[in-house]
Order: sequence, then C-alpha cells, then structure tokens
Amino acid sequence: MKRLMNLITRLSGSLFSSVPDRLKGDARKRSTPALRLVSHNVHPTALPDQATRRAAGPLGGQSESIDEAIRRSQAWLLGRQNLKDGFWVAELETDTTLTSEYLMLRRFLGLVDQERERKAVRYLRSTQLPDGGWPIYHGGPSEISTSVKAYFALKLSGVPADEPFMVKAREAILAKGGVVRASVFTKIALALFDQYDWRGIPCMPPEIMLLPKRFYFSIYAISYWSRTVLVPLLIMFEHRPVCRISHEQGIEELFTQPRERIRYHEVPPLKKDRAWFTWHNLFITLDALLRLYDRMPVRRLRERAVRKAADWTLQHVKGSGGIGAIYPAMANSVIALRCLGYELDHPVVVKALSEIEELEVYDVVNDGQGLGETLHLQPCFSPIWDTSLLINALVEAGLPQDHPALLKAGDWLLSRQTTTVGDWKIAAPDAEPGGWYFQFENELYPDVDDTAVVLMALGKLRMPDGAAQRQSIARGYRWVMAMQGSDGGWGAYDKDNNRTVFNLIPFADHGALLDPSTADLAGRCLEMLGVLGYDRTHPAAERALEFLRREQEADGSWYGRWGVNYVYGTWSVLVGLRMIGEDMSAPYVRQAVAWLESRQNSDGGWGESCLSYTDPAAAGRGDSTPSQTAWALLAFLSAGVWDSISVVRGVNYLIRHQQQDGSWEEIRQTGTGFPRVLYLRYHLYCQYFPLWALAMYRNVKTRGQMRADELCRIARETGWFRSEV
Repeated sequence: MKRLMNLITRLSGSLFSSVPDRLKGDARKRSTPALRLVSHNVHPTALPDQATRRAAGPLGGQSESIDEAIRRSQAWLLGRQNLKDGFWVAELETDTTLTSEYLMLRRFLGLVDQERERKAVRYLRSTQLPDGGWPIYHGGPSEISTSVKAYFALKLSGVPADEPFMVKAREAILAKGGVVRASVFTKIALALFDQYDWRGIPCMPPEIMLLPKRFYFSIYAISYWSRTVLVPLLIMFEHRPVCRISHEQGIEELFTQPRERIRYHEVPPLKKDRAWFTWHNLFITLDALLRLYDRMPVRRLRERAVRKAADWTLQHVKGSGGIGAIYPAMANSVIALRCLGYELDHPVVVKALSEIEELEVYDVVNDGQGLGETLHLQPCFSPIWDTSLLINALVEAGLPQDHPALLKAGDWLLSRQTTTVGDWKIAAPDAEPGGWYFQFENELYPDVDDTAVVLMALGKLRMPDGAAQRQSIARGYRWVMAMQGSDGGWGAYDKDNNRTVFNLIPFADHGALLDPSTADLAGRCLEMLGVLGYDRTHPAAERALEFLRREQEADGSWYGRWGVNYVYGTWSVLVGLRMIGEDMSAPYVRQAVAWLESRQNSDGGWGESCLSYTDPAAAGRGDSTPSQTAWALLAFLSAGVWDSISVVRGVNYLIRHQQQDGSWEEIRQTGTGFPRVLYLRYHLYCQYFPLWALAMYRNVKTRGQMRADELCRIARETGWFRSEV
C-alpha cells in the first residue's frame, strides 16, 4: 500500500508541473480605506528558510511545485503588509444590506451626496439577481429583507419605480409576501421614513435599561452585538423620529394589501402558535402588555430609563472605532444622538459619521450598462484577526521566528491588547483585562477567538523583549481561561451567554440574540493551549474535550458558528485536538475524518454553501473554494492523514488554482457573521489559509511533523511563559 501511495504522489507531482496556466476566477480590483494603507514593497527575506527548501525527499516531483507555490504566496502576502505599523487587513465583504442602510441613513440625516448615491445605486444594480431580488450570499436565492431594503434605497435615491429592473424587483418582493414578511430590523428602518407602522414592530421599552445587570432579562444577558445595536434603538423607540419623503419615494407598491387593512398583531413574528402554551405565545402576550404600558408609561421611570440609555450610548461611542466597532450599532448611535438633540456639527456626531465613512469601499464593476465606479459598505475592519492568522501561516511556511515582518506585526499586536474592563466583567467577575478585539479599536469588546489566535501567533515568535512578550501572553491566557463557560466551551464575547429562550422573543426574529459556547471556539482554545505548552490534562482542556464530544454531529462533523460551516467547525476542532495531545486514532476523530473525505468534490477541493445553515443536507457541500479546501487539508494533516489520495488531490487543487502573482481568487462568502442573516467574505481568507495548508503539508512530508508541533514541544519542555501565569 505504501508503494502504491508513493507512486500516486509521484504521478500527481507530474500533473502539477504540467499545468500550463493558473486558473483564474472573477477577479475585481478593489480599493478600500484599509487597503489604501498597504505598501507593496516585498521584504527581501520573503523566501522560506533553507531548512524548509529541501529537495524532493518523500515529496517526489511535487516538491518544486509546492516550494514555488509557497514562495510566491509569501511574497504576495509580505508585499501587502502595512510597513508603518505592521498589520495586515483587507476588505470584509458582505451583501447589499449595509449599503442600502447607508443610503437610508444619509437621507434620514439630510446628508445627501449625489455622487455617493450614484455609485451606490450602480453597486445595487450590479448585484441584483436575474429574478429581480437580492441575496444574502453569493449563489444564494433572493431574500425578502435584503430585497426590500435595496428597492427602498433605490427609490430614495431617485430611481423610478417603472424602470424595468425595478419592476422585476417589485415582482420578486411581492412573490415573497411583500413588506410584511420582512425582518423586524427592516421594518424599523422603514418606520423611520413612515413606510411601516410602528404598531407592527415588537415593543422594546427603554425601562429594560433599569433592570439589574445580573437580572435574567438584563441587556447584559444578550450578545455584545445585540446590546450595542439595541441600546441606541431604545432611544429611537421612545422618540420615534420620522423623515418625511415624497410619495414617489415611498414603497406602497410593496404591500400586498393597503396598509390601513393590515392586522399587525397577526403579522409574523407576532402571529401566535396554534398550541395553547408556547414560549413564543407567552412573549407575544407580554408584548401586548408592554404596548399597553407604552401608551401611558410612568413618565418619571421612562425619563430615567432614556437618560440611562443615553449615558450608556455616549460612554460607548468614545472609542476611535465607534460604538461596538460594527456598522449597525454605529448607525443607530448617530440616529439616537440626533433624537437626543445633538446637531450634525456636534463633535460626537461628526466623529461617529467619520467612523462610518471609513467603512466605505469603492470599486469598479459592470452594472449592465458598462464599467463604472461603485460604492458599498463593509460592516467593520478585521486587522487583528487577519494579522494574527497570517503570522501563524507564515511561521508554518518557514519564516524565521524573528523575521522583521513578523516582529513588526507582533509589536503591533502587543499594542492592541486591552487594558479596560468591558461588559464581559458582568458574567466573568474574576476575569481581568487582557484580551484582543477584532477591529482596529474596540477596547470594551475583546473576543475569545481573536485572543486565542493572537496568543498562538505571539507564542511562535522570538521577540527582542521576551519579558514583555511573556507578560502579554500570560495576561491574555488568564483572560481566556476566565471566560470558559460552565458547559466547558467558550462563547465569543461573553461567558454563559446561552439563555436560548431569548431567541423566541418577537424582536429577535433574526435568531442571533445570543453568544453561546461553540465547537469552533473550543477547538481554537485547545489549539492555543497546545501552542503554549499544555496538554489534554489541563483542567480547561478536559472540560472542553467533554464539551466537544457532546457537540459532535451524528455524521462526525462539528458545526461552525463563525465560518461556513461544518468544514470550518470540523477543521477548528481537529486542529485543537491534535495540538492538545488528544489520541487522533480515537473513533470519534476517525469519524470526523471520514466525513471530510466523503465531502470532497470531483475537482479535488472542498466547498460548502451558506445554505447549510438552513438545510442540514447541504452540510459540507458546495463549489470548491481555496479557503475551505485549505481548512479540510489542515484538518486531515492534524488528524495524521498525510498520504491519502484525498490530501494529494486537495493539494493539487490549491496549486492548480493559484494565480501567477501568488494569490488565490475566491468570490464566495466563507465567513459567518450571523447564521441565516449575515455572511462574510474575508478577502484574505483565500490567501493565508492555502499557504498554511501547503506549508503544513510540505513540513509533514519532509520533516515528519508540522512546524507548530516542534514549537509546541519546545513550549512544553521549557515552560517558557508559565512563570508569568
């Protein structure tokens, strides 16, 4: 069998070298505020070190192809580092929703910029589906809320309703039930322009701000992203501001019946279940009672609650990244400030608007009428995440631990570590600051996922100030350990944020109100522990292993909360299991490997559609992508599967699809913001994950181990940072 596998490997190497041209995807040049910071100077030491550039060895004829692919990928990535500060970042792309909302926001504020509108309109036209609607992910079907927002934004911008593409959009929306079938947040956006009745929106009284922080229904019992969006909304609910627009800009034509005939108490999600008692029915009854109170509130109580919401909002907009550093919260905060009487030229409002404008992305596309510049919005920036993952990939690819580019990035990461107590303190009172956030600045909201990956990256570097490095790692490690949930897993931003009954509240029709423990985060934290020199006997690891066994799906995979989807979750877990020293021949591990093998596509790659979040039959199925193929390979290699045909074909796929400049092209979303609601396309995912996978494959074939294995072993033997813990 071994001789057969060596023959297959040699044949595949010949196949690699015979490919005359790299396959190219639908490449589009982009320009973002983030990318405008990038320098394209390639570091002179971008080549792998000599130890990793061995001749063929067990790789046979494959060695030269893989070495060349790694070299070109490293050069491409190093050439895109911000040389001033040391970070990496690229666009974080989502669907058209934020662009539509941005057009609405500027109209609401009276900040109409015709040039911006023209470019955003071209973008919306270029992304419309043939059936007339707009999707929430590439290759997906029309989605009602996204389509309603796009249609309304276009009308606000002066596009006539009788334009052929608008007629198709209207027909697509009506076929899905019209405006009343849109989400709660879509209806709130429409209500601000008197295009939907507030009676059809679930009640959220400001008085919830007065509940004790540890009360069951406190705002601290919901996720960070929900909290930062909701608190400004409470101010808006109290004032219910309206921007008057012309009849021609309205969307009466998107209602299946006249608005005055709508029975709002029967509209989903307010329609009751048939069963006599369900939690959903209970919350609908509670909503009705709150509406009664809302008509005649206790004024003194209401005023106190609104003041508290205002104070909370003002406190959380102080950071340079905006409230929560995510667009929906930032936009709501601006409207809330206007409700509170802040003028557009007030420094707080000016600051908030400038932070939103930083999220603009300009592009050139064909909208069916020729090439033209477009404008769309990204939800936030991802420099911490991109930089820390890239360090891990480049170290595996052979860059010295004290490479100048890595040290520059490491110094920048050290400067981003949080020192402020945030909302996480409510559920984890014993925790002290020490985590990392996702964006350029989000001091109050570090997250476990970013912190774990940063700790892995820092743990693999040899920095000049070793004492500062160790102290920083120790602080981050202590914070992650304090954030472990009672179930043995980790949530992203809060501990034990898992009261699932909240997702049945009518207001939460998006189903993303909570931040519970997830398998992908547990896997990441195990990987972090392994890199820092711990093994499966660590108390946190033992509890996490039990959590992961409970969370494993019947088919052997794991659900991926923060990446699409089961391929992402399974990769995250298998890597963590290996690094912590789990027995990778255990039946549950082999079942996961078998599941991955069964999901390989005929082209040798792996792919998974966002559809898998709504249809379990789609788990692990979809068009191949470089990032998801890399995740599968990383999972196989972590599980000790090095010589299988599946791995060889996966490596073949990555090499065959690499561009001449060393990059890969990927147009599908493989990141997840909120399942079934918001998906993300990280523009660097298809760059550093394939590099990571190819480097790891080369290392296990030439050295018999990953470079991470070696660093993990050194950490265990020396205990180099534990004196700081």
